[in-house]
Amino acid sequence: MPSGELVERTLPIAVLALALVAVPVLVLEPDGLPRVRSLQREVEQVDKENAELKAEVERLRATVRDLRDDPAAVERIARDELGLVRKSEVVFQFAK
Repeated sequence: MPSGELVERTLPIAVLALALVAVPVLVLEPDGLPRVRSLQREVEQVDKENAELKAEVERLRATVRDLRDDPAAVERIARDELGLVRKSEVVFQFAK
């Protein structure tokens, strides 16, 4: 049997044997499949947080737009959050 035929027969078997040993080792080591799954969960969590932050940013943009364009919104915030009243208004405070 010439050496060329020997290489043609044994090389695929050797590559297959190496793959049968190397793939499980690479998949099961700490930096293998468990790490990939952990990173996928982390990406999902970050995507969820990003969606929540985008919604918050949109809500804040709407508030800014209201404050810029709507005097009633400015008055509402002045009354509700700062406790301000007009000079012509009388404030009654009741004890709890």
